[in-house]
Amino acid sequence: MSEETKQEEVKEVKEEAKIEEKKEEKEEKKEEKKEVETPAKFKDMVEKIEAMSVIELNELVKFLEEKFGVSASAMMVAGGGAAAGAGEEEKDSFNVELTSAGGQKVQVIKAIKEALGLGLKDAKDLTDAAPSMLKEGMKKEEAEKLKAAIETAGGTVTLK
Repeated sequence: MSEETKQEEVKEVKEEAKIEEKKEEKEEKKEEKKEVETPAKFKDMVEKIEAMSVIELNELVKFLEEKFGVSASAMMVAGGGAAAGAGEEEKDSFNVELTSAGGQKVQVIKAIKEALGLGLKDAKDLTDAAPSMLKEGMKKEEAEKLKAAIETAGGTVTLK
């Protein structure tokens, strides 16, 4: 297989992954638009949180994690572990973890950036932090496409 053919296949896989991710984002946005009634006792607090920027929200989460000794990611792991022990049926959602960036780190950063629709800095941070979770709760087919794109670029990926 020629280098051009490989590059074309990688581009096709990346484009398909982008299209699928955009579809998922649209579905998530539809789900997010469902109106949830805020209890009166939390109304003021919710309004303040809605007015915060992403950076302020990030700082708030980190503060709450430190203050109360909890972690949002630890709760997700605990919930996922309980579900995994329920039976030996075939998994329908996968977590994609970048195990290693490999020798072609720049290519891996580009692949992650394109496949996940991230900015350059976010993609670089994920690559530098390897092993790091790239995306959680993906369908098997989508997870395998993401894995193929990153492995083609030279990275090592594990599906969990």
